[in-house]
Amino acid sequence: MRRLQALDPADAPEKSRELLSDIVARHGGVGDMVSTMAHSPALLQGYLDFSRAMKRVKIPRSLSEKISLAVQEWIGCAMCLSAHTEAAQAAGLSEADIALARQGTSTDAREAALIALAVRVLAEPSSITDEDVAEVRALGWSDRVIAEIVGLVSLNLLTGAFNLLIGLEPQEIP
Repeated sequence: MRRLQALDPADAPEKSRELLSDIVARHGGVGDMVSTMAHSPALLQGYLDFSRAMKRVKIPRSLSEKISLAVQEWIGCAMCLSAHTEAAQAAGLSEADIALARQGTSTDAREAALIALAVRVLAEPSSITDEDVAEVRALGWSDRVIAEIVGLVSLNLLTGAFNLLIGLEPQEIP
């Protein structure tokens, strides 16, 4: 059940109206989540800026999708799981890869360690130790990638929590 309704750009607060109009001009429309975020110009601006910034991470796209799947499985957002499953397939992941990612792992030990770290960043960040970070580093992951995990997890938490709060479900996709 929808708890907050999407806004038409004409009905959105002024700053949100500007942001939505720009998106419509560039892409021809806006998604349900984004048009619902428009209730808060600050949230909408923050989401758009953060999302844009996270597109510049050094994490390979297929691995980024595996991480997003693991995080969204933990959060429980069906909308995000659906979107990230589609994106994972587009990035060339097999059904087995997707299933493993949703379980928080991978057949590749390096990837599995990074995915596990991402889930811990979400679920229990205070439990992460110097040794945990050293272990991921020893597998060849750079400090940049390790830092970007926090951003990727945070973006997924923002979208998943927002969709759950507003009651957005996959079947509502036009």
